[in-house]
Amino acid sequence: MNIGDWLFKRRLFSPDRPAILFDNRTLTYSELNQRVNRLCHAMMEKGLKTGDRVGVLSRNCPEFIEVYFACAKTGLIFVPLNFRLAPVELAYQIGDSSPNFLFFDVSLSDVVKKSEAFVTAKRPIYVGWGSENKSGFPLYETFIAQRPEVEPSIPEDAVTWDSPQMIMYTSGTTGTPKGALLSHKKTLFNTLNAQIYFDLHSKDTMLLTLPLFHSGGLNIMAVPTLYVGGKIVLRSRFDPEAFLKDIETERVTQAMVVPTMLNTLLKETRPEAFDLSSLRSVVIGGEPISAELMHEAQDRGLPVRQIFGQTETSIELWVPEDMAREKAGAVGLPVFHGEIQIVNKAGEPVKAGEIGEIVVKGPIQMISYWNLPEETSKTIKDGWLHTRDLGKIDEDGFVYAVDRMGDMYISGGENVYPAEVERVLLNHPKIFEAAIVGVPDEKWGRSGHAFIHPKPDEVIDFEEMVAFLRDKVAAYKIPKSMETLKVFPKTASGKIKRRELLERITKGQLKPF
Repeated sequence: MNIGDWLFKRRLFSPDRPAILFDNRTLTYSELNQRVNRLCHAMMEKGLKTGDRVGVLSRNCPEFIEVYFACAKTGLIFVPLNFRLAPVELAYQIGDSSPNFLFFDVSLSDVVKKSEAFVTAKRPIYVGWGSENKSGFPLYETFIAQRPEVEPSIPEDAVTWDSPQMIMYTSGTTGTPKGALLSHKKTLFNTLNAQIYFDLHSKDTMLLTLPLFHSGGLNIMAVPTLYVGGKIVLRSRFDPEAFLKDIETERVTQAMVVPTMLNTLLKETRPEAFDLSSLRSVVIGGEPISAELMHEAQDRGLPVRQIFGQTETSIELWVPEDMAREKAGAVGLPVFHGEIQIVNKAGEPVKAGEIGEIVVKGPIQMISYWNLPEETSKTIKDGWLHTRDLGKIDEDGFVYAVDRMGDMYISGGENVYPAEVERVLLNHPKIFEAAIVGVPDEKWGRSGHAFIHPKPDEVIDFEEMVAFLRDKVAAYKIPKSMETLKVFPKTASGKIKRRELLERITKGQLKPF
């Protein structure tokens, strides 16, 4: 049995139950499984064999999920690609994973054609989907038409739980993205973790607006919902008003957002004006947020709580529903299937309140980084996966994320964790987003440089920022310079690209205050 077999079982248990609602189209579990089987046969007819890679470059749509399960059923390695990347970045991932097939949204034809010029690996077979056929490539519906709807036949031992299932690229906030090679077993235990965390069951409705090419949308939301026989309300993008209307209209029970999306909901809409009574949980992932922001969301009708993880492991930590208010600001307890420790540089567990690196062990680990054995050996040591995330643990066993190891800087001999100060700044009534990086300083060695994205029609100056921080953080943590920006460079998962901010300072594009 492999991950793809879950759809076959769902087709037996709940054939007529809605699986995916997308725009005005609903796919039942029976219809979804039939379409996946037709795709399996179409790909097998092209000579694909176990271990071959299949890429997908697309906005959220049901076809994305169909390719995912077809690859799982036939032992192919699924490679979700970020369509928001620059052509040269995308070409790197295509060249690195070397897919035999590339499925894509025809509205992204120009992206595909521009990227192809940079690809040095073998050219994949291109198949597109969408309403317009201006791409010149074969279309998906034609590709799967007339194919059998019966289950594909593959050798019994072709796919095991330890077989590779997917290559998912990291967000690359600190350099070139790495392809995390994930197994069927890892997906199984991640799915079981998500089921326990969300308390998922077949009557649940998951609102999915996060991109499917990242772990949050695919591994934490979509796959676990389909595993339990629930319904996915799938949207191609996040719109704050539409998000709240979907919850009200579709009686959504579960959702997940990143901090930027939550900020937008709180500052540009009125959640309390919508009927959100069906909603059991809104999960915050991507980056930790402050307890104050969590409490504001909870007070306004959004039952928020944190999870924490990364592409290499998916969920690592979570805050139980009953503790969401009391432990606001924490990223949670270790997942049910997985072990977590916080260790010092010697690899020894630290005491409560001390800062160390978060390390992970168990069946939720990736197999390796694709084509990067040295990077793999640096990351997985003695069975523990080193996340490069810094955290601390309280007396109750709850973990609080502090920062990424590479983001910390030393100012006047003191460690400064930018994320700690950023979470305070987000409580300022004029600030929408904030990012702090360490820059050279003649007196202190390094000091903080703050990038501030003000709310619409708001103006904030350096003195006002300093005054706001003065009684909330230690003096050495307060940035010594500031710049306002209208927009931050971000990954598709909403994480700020600090490397780009630093490069802009280095190149003189941004001047200290």
